[in-house]
Amino acid sequence: MSDVKQEAATVAPTVAVMDQLPDASIQGQSPLFHADLATVAKNGPKTGGVTFKEEALMGQITLRLNAENAEQLKAAEKALGVALPTQPLTSVVKGEVSVRWMSPDEWLIVVPGLKAFEVESALHAELSGHYQVVNISGGWTIFKLSGANVVDVLKKSTIVDVHPSVFPVGKVVSTTFAKSSAIIRRSGESEFELVVRRSFSDYLWLWIQDASREFGLVVEA
Repeated sequence: MSDVKQEAATVAPTVAVMDQLPDASIQGQSPLFHADLATVAKNGPKTGGVTFKEEALMGQITLRLNAENAEQLKAAEKALGVALPTQPLTSVVKGEVSVRWMSPDEWLIVVPGLKAFEVESALHAELSGHYQVVNISGGWTIFKLSGANVVDVLKKSTIVDVHPSVFPVGKVVSTTFAKSSAIIRRSGESEFELVVRRSFSDYLWLWIQDASREFGLVVEA
């Protein structure tokens, strides 16, 4: 009996991982597919104070581990090609990979949609011990807002102070946006990324149109 227990203890645990987008020929639809943003961009204004773009069908993975575990941090860096940000409310970007600090033991990883399964599998291959990796790509989308008046729109939409002195490039917060929520990251001096829930994307798209009306809204496909 003891031999059986010993043998079972040495078997490495397995993790079931499913490729949610197994073939590039399978075309997914973004949450704003119905809005036909390509046509809106083609026929709409070409200049304005605010520019909107949906970063559609990006891969998004949540990672949880012990930030005080040096081996896990090293393993995550090996899988991602970039070290996890450990300072609160910060982010890192390297190539096509961006990582947002969400809490002391949680990060949001954003990669191109077709690479999500590869990154998810790499994390499982490198990490050991107590950790969690979940592909949440299907439940979220990313809006990019930029332009000379982007801060004015954010002031209408969120309670967070987005002045550069307290919200520099790279900072990340999870907060309210209109009557929904968003993970807001400043990706440039006049550029912000909003990670929003799929179910609220249409509402927030309508909100952004209204909030940007006085400045002029340019849509990029």
